[in-house]
Formats: sequence, structure tokens, C-alpha cells
Amino acid sequence: MWLFLAFVSAILLGSYEVFKKVSLKDNAVIPVIFVSILFSCLTLVPFLILSEFFPETLKGSVFFVPRVDFHAHILFVLKATIVLTSWLFAYFALKHLPLSLASPIKATQPVWTVVGAMLVFGEKLNGFQAAGVGITLLSFYLFSIAGKKEGISLKTNKWFWFIVMATLTGALSGLYDKYLMKRYDVMSVQVYYTFYQAAIMGIITLFLWAPTRKKTTPFSFKWAIFWISFFLVTADFVYFYALTLPESMISVVSTIRRSGVVVPFLYGAIVMKDKNIKLKLIDMIGVLIGMFLLYLGSK
Repeated sequence: MWLFLAFVSAILLGSYEVFKKVSLKDNAVIPVIFVSILFSCLTLVPFLILSEFFPETLKGSVFFVPRVDFHAHILFVLKATIVLTSWLFAYFALKHLPLSLASPIKATQPVWTVVGAMLVFGEKLNGFQAAGVGITLLSFYLFSIAGKKEGISLKTNKWFWFIVMATLTGALSGLYDKYLMKRYDVMSVQVYYTFYQAAIMGIITLFLWAPTRKKTTPFSFKWAIFWISFFLVTADFVYFYALTLPESMISVVSTIRRSGVVVPFLYGAIVMKDKNIKLKLIDMIGVLIGMFLLYLGSK
């Protein structure tokens, strides 16, 4: 069951990447992030209100939001901070890099999560899983070769390093998720950390972006921003729920989740007419083979 949920989350996450790129076209990054988080909050508020004031309506369902203590809220603030750090790096990089390049680089995140999971949680991979991770990592490395063909210097291009930082902090977030899921309910984590994201991002928007908004790229509302929120909230809920299942492995779930990179890759190739698609397609086939090996190793 947890494997199926991981693949569902992957497709949803891939759609989320597409709408991020659409929203960022000729648009200011910081308010795009802030508005998308506000939409996420609006989506989750009804569940919190019903759980607090009419608990009998959701009690026993996966949508019930249990109360948590002060210590938990501190942990959720930390979760929000880690995620926002990753997002800020990722959104700025995605705005300036080809979609068929930025998304696959971000998809190397599970490799770092695997290393962390082995060190922190003592998870072990069998032969199929190890081969799957290895082939996936090789394929993602080949994507960097394709980037060089597009004139993107991996040594001097700051947007490349932004996506690297987004990947590393995203891997840290994945490890932290496993820690939180062992201690708190899925909905508690998702609802409260989303609210804290909104608060933190509101402060960043007010004090960092607003004072200089007339000197930088202007913000314009696009409905694609709403779909960023919709697909992210849904993908995260499915992802968090998968991690709560007893046999789930953070290293495998995170890697499968990133297979959603196929969605933005196809969008970049077909709609945005990105370059070097034939070379990238070969790399993408390697990604799919890696994901299939992970699946075989987890049956």
C-alpha cells in the first residue's frame, strides 16, 4: 500500500513542479510562494476548525487534526523553516533554469535522503534497491552533462548551486519527516507546519520583498498559483500518510516520489520546447529503470 501511495504522490508532485514553472514566468518569486501557501492554509483550515469545535464529524478519519503540545509546535516551526529554505532556493533556480534540467537535478534529493536514512535510521537496502538508487543517481548526473550542452556552467552558474542547495535542504526535510511521522499524526504535522510556513513567509514578503517591489520583477496573480497549492497539499498528505505505515522506508518512498520528475520533463519537452531532449530522454529512461528496480526490491 505504501508503495502505491508513493507513486501517487510522485505524479501529484510532478504536476506541482509544472505549475510552479508556469506561475514563475515573468513573476516575482517571493509573493508567488507566499500566495500559494495561503491557498494551502485555506484548504486545511476547515479540517482544523471541524477537529477543534466539531470533533465528532472527523473523529476516526484520516482528516482529523489532533491537538499537540507546545514542544510539537516548536518542531513544526523547525519543519516549516527547513522546507521554506529549500523552496526559496528551488523557486529562484526554477525561474532561471530549463524545466527539463532543474527538476531532474532536484530529483537527486532521494540519493542524499538514502545516505541520511542509512546513517540516522539504520535502514538497509537490498540488491534491487541499491541498484535502483545507483542507476537513478547516474541518470541524474547525465542530466548535468546535458546542462553543459545548453551553456549552463555548473561551476559558475549561481542558479545551479541554488538547485543544489534546494536539493540538500529538501533531503534534510525528508529525514525530519520520518522523525515527525513516528511521533505525531499526519494531519497535525501538515496543518500546523503549513500555518507556520504562512507566518514565516508573510514576514519575509513584508520586510524583504515589499520594500523593494518597485525595483524588481512585479507580482501578478495567476490561477496557476492556486494549482501549486492544490497539488502540493495533496501530494504531501499522501506522502506523509505513506510514511506512517509500518513497513515504509523513507529512502524508497522519497526516491519513488521523485519519479514524478517525468511529468515536468514531458511538459518541458512538449510545451516549452526545451533543448537536447533526445539526450535527456535517454537519461529519463535510466530514471524509470531505477524506479522499477526500487519497486522490485520492495515487493
